[in-house]
Amino acid sequence: MLRRFHSLPALAAGLFLSLIAASGAVLSVQPALDHAAAARAEASIGAVAARIKAAQPGLRRLTRSPDGLLTAQVRGGAGPQMLTVDPVTGAAQPIAGESPAMRWIKGFHRSLRLGEGGRLAVGLMAAVMALLAGSGLWLLARALGGWRRLGGPVRAAGARGWHARIGRAAMAGLGLSALTGAWMSAATLGLVPDGTAPTLAPLTAAGPAQALDAMPALDLPLAALRELRLPARPGEPLVLDAAGRVTQIDPASGMVLAAATHGAGARLWDWAYLLHTGHGAWWLGLLLGVAAAAVPALAGTGLMVWAARRRMRVPGNVPMAEADLVILVGTEGGTTRGFAAALQRAATGAGQRVHLGDMNDAGPMPRARALVLMAATWGDGAAPASAARFLDRLAGLAPIPVAVLGFGDRMFPAFCGYAARVQTAMAAAGFAQLIPPGTVDRQSPADFAAWARAFGRALGLDIAPEHRPALPRRHALRVVSRRDYGQAVAAPSVILRLSVRPWWLGGPRFQPGDLLGVMAPGATAPRFYSLASASADGFAEIAVRRLPGGACSPWLHGLHPGARLRAFVRRNPAFRAGDRPTVMIATGCGVAPMAGLLRRAAPGVDRSLYLGLRDLDSDFLYAPELTRWRRDGRLTRLIPAVSRGAAPRHVQDRLREDAAALRRQIAAGARVLVCGSLAMGRAVAAEMDALLAPAGLSVARLKQEGRYVEDIY
Repeated sequence: MLRRFHSLPALAAGLFLSLIAASGAVLSVQPALDHAAAARAEASIGAVAARIKAAQPGLRRLTRSPDGLLTAQVRGGAGPQMLTVDPVTGAAQPIAGESPAMRWIKGFHRSLRLGEGGRLAVGLMAAVMALLAGSGLWLLARALGGWRRLGGPVRAAGARGWHARIGRAAMAGLGLSALTGAWMSAATLGLVPDGTAPTLAPLTAAGPAQALDAMPALDLPLAALRELRLPARPGEPLVLDAAGRVTQIDPASGMVLAAATHGAGARLWDWAYLLHTGHGAWWLGLLLGVAAAAVPALAGTGLMVWAARRRMRVPGNVPMAEADLVILVGTEGGTTRGFAAALQRAATGAGQRVHLGDMNDAGPMPRARALVLMAATWGDGAAPASAARFLDRLAGLAPIPVAVLGFGDRMFPAFCGYAARVQTAMAAAGFAQLIPPGTVDRQSPADFAAWARAFGRALGLDIAPEHRPALPRRHALRVVSRRDYGQAVAAPSVILRLSVRPWWLGGPRFQPGDLLGVMAPGATAPRFYSLASASADGFAEIAVRRLPGGACSPWLHGLHPGARLRAFVRRNPAFRAGDRPTVMIATGCGVAPMAGLLRRAAPGVDRSLYLGLRDLDSDFLYAPELTRWRRDGRLTRLIPAVSRGAAPRHVQDRLREDAAALRRQIAAGARVLVCGSLAMGRAVAAEMDALLAPAGLSVARLKQEGRYVEDIY
């Protein structure tokens, strides 16, 4: 529901919001221009007014903008004139302030140049923007695993990822602009108090007028001035609007005759005006302008996300109450629905009447002989948007056999955590388990196909559904060099260096630790390899161990300099070292991203590398580089764990031997990066749990804090 609440108003009002925001972005530069044009003077209102009156004898009114620009209304032989004046000399300056184009844009921004009806429309658009900012912030917090992770990395790719990143960067500015804009529109329409100055009953004054710089009531800082009106004829008082009040001043004595303070409504208006326009805080205006400029990008990426979800709709659904098989999906971005649609098509082709829907829409299914729940995990084990209410609805469902399939990414702190919660809740509610729960890692077609075959056998259906998520745009790469290792220990490995186009010529942008997706000839799914370089290095580098019967590694091992391949980059922003102390743990080809991080690192930060290998003379990948980085201070400690020889060691043994030092490092804030096989990752996590326990820490807690990151395969 919250996602619909966010997307439907955005779709309906996206064009208007983009136009209003774009005009606001243009207007945001005006405060900076005014601030730059305004002359500075450390003097009282009376002294400055006296200078200007001496230089402009027909002075009738003096106003000061929040940015410090002084404007004088002068009446002379040519009639009234508006002059920009210098507070130091009183002389007229070149006309500053808004150009005709700026005035036109301001009129459009305030009312679409449609009068009162336009003002009302703009006010409503501001309210819509405030709602979108609030709902977007809530959705983003859910996406990242909670409010404390609101500043964490965004893992989503494509338009969805850009929508989240741009929205997060612009959220504060857009929310502030929207709320203050809605208030100002309401004030303009008379719905709330505005900034109108209080009125005073007209008084009369007698006697010769004092000099302006001698009047006690004008002895206020120039920065406090809003407006000063001089008498148009004898017997009239001066009227001063400054320092939050309006005063009438006797020109003969220079003393206050009457005064009225601006009310709360005027003060609210002043704050709203400053926070919305930046007039009076030019730097804030520029920041708000940058935020406003993000709205067209948010509208465009939001439309792309919405269109992608619509493309995921599957025809041929039967109502839930009439279905033999019910498939319910818990998804946030729509990718899990593609797998569910493949299962729906296969089961329908096998003669089943199938309903495919969201887990939030679970209801009576009297004819169904089985229920399939395909659930992604959102953030740190939370429910995705289309399953947020499922567990609350579970009590109203009649138990039938159920199969649960979880979708996730093993690099997340809670891999398939929500699917595990669902499985536990289904068992507690009396739902029989049709087959053991399954998991799909990183949208793996192989994982899905294996689970689907087991599911089909359980129902007596001959089905083999396949689903291959659409691949990102692939880039042409060429092998520049290769270094071979591990032949002597039956662990053939190769470091491939690949040429890439610069990003400004259409090449990929990447950092060490990102993943290179390679589709071998005849393969049904890409294989991912951790990058040991950044695009700024001018090349892409991966390390590949040849696995017997592998789908991609034998093909990559057959490539030599000059060979070409196509690949794409998948961002992995969590796998970064940064400037904090880092403990790196790797085995075999898992050293590649560590080498890439060290290649880009600066000396002077404590970094340790625990490296598992078989033989120092055979499969010690990056040995020359690691030795050089150890000498120049980029790598503090290199701790090899050699599994063959007189005293075999594994990385777990080395961790156990250094337990006390590791506890101190991690308790002091060090980050842990792990790269290697799935079995290695599990063994290392168990060892780390054991050595961290005396300090009251655990791998799970470090993952929640973003300080334990795995790239395991």
